[in-house]
Amino acid sequence: MSEVYNSVYFVTGGGTGGHIYPALAVADALSENSKVYYVGNKRNMEFELATKKGYKFLHVSIKGMPRGLNPKFFIWGIRLVKAIIRSIRYIKKYKPKAVFATGGYVSAPMIFACIITKTPYIMHDCDAMPGLVTKKLSRRARFVSLAFEKAKKYIPNKHSVVTGNPIREEFATMTKSEALQKVNLSPNKLTLCIMGGSQGAKSINNTAIELLKEFSQERNIQIIFQTGKKNYDDVLERVRQIYPTFEQDSNLIIKPYFMDMISVLKSSDIVVSRAGSLSISEICASGAAPILIPYPYAAANHQRINAKYLLEMGACIYIEDKELDPNKLREAVTSLIENPVKLNYIKQNSSHLAKLNATSHIVELIQSIQ
Repeated sequence: MSEVYNSVYFVTGGGTGGHIYPALAVADALSENSKVYYVGNKRNMEFELATKKGYKFLHVSIKGMPRGLNPKFFIWGIRLVKAIIRSIRYIKKYKPKAVFATGGYVSAPMIFACIITKTPYIMHDCDAMPGLVTKKLSRRARFVSLAFEKAKKYIPNKHSVVTGNPIREEFATMTKSEALQKVNLSPNKLTLCIMGGSQGAKSINNTAIELLKEFSQERNIQIIFQTGKKNYDDVLERVRQIYPTFEQDSNLIIKPYFMDMISVLKSSDIVVSRAGSLSISEICASGAAPILIPYPYAAANHQRINAKYLLEMGACIYIEDKELDPNKLREAVTSLIENPVKLNYIKQNSSHLAKLNATSHIVELIQSIQ
């Protein structure tokens, strides 16, 4: 007996977690009573993440646009046309009621296909400065959902709505005590999380290594340190040189990557992180105080703009990557440890920026399309 669905929807976005995880959060909510297909590049991480959740994956072969008019640009243009044609075929075959796109180059072919076939589409942009695809293709979108109020002025669509980034439901439902229990940490100590994304961040890792023993032993802080997969072995080798007995330290957890980042963030009081929009949204939803170190080479300076917006809101401590060293990071963390009023002030401000109903708000917009 075949399943009967109220509607069919496409969700598209990929290349980075900042595009994929919001798309999956919306896909999960839509799939409660609708059939959802995920459109992306099977060579990117969206393929593994979407198929692991059981979504039917529709492949489009597309890469980021090369800079400048050169042979690579023309080859890319041909591939884009092919990807658009394939996307049109997907629309004709599965007849989606609407398409939800989280921006980035992966979503571009499907958006062009929507425009050609007059299929309704909704766009989401997760940054304070919207990306090129959003700015160029949002004009004909039924709705544009945004993570930041600041982004609204760059969107040529009167139906733009500040919803926040769609994040997983557990950020709203899991308590801090439950999170601490899941990561096996004490509820009676401050918890510091240090992370640089799934791939890690060398500058953050190299600086943190110098401070682990001091924070753990002298300050008695619990530390969760995500090194990134490719940096893990190098980090362990350096930590052993500085702190040979670290593996016996119950205050210290070092892993290449945490599958359950919800528990990690919800258990944290202070989070040292890059300033990708999704990371910021999840940190704010966790009620932690962020110390943000933007990746200096992020496209269109997105991470600096995201982090400076939080700084304006009194919701983070900001450090430039080129200024990062053990003294600077020690000063930032110590300023929060030794001043509970400042720590709580930043925690409260970051919590106020969290939009825990973003996913349901976006799903309502999508389902309102007739």
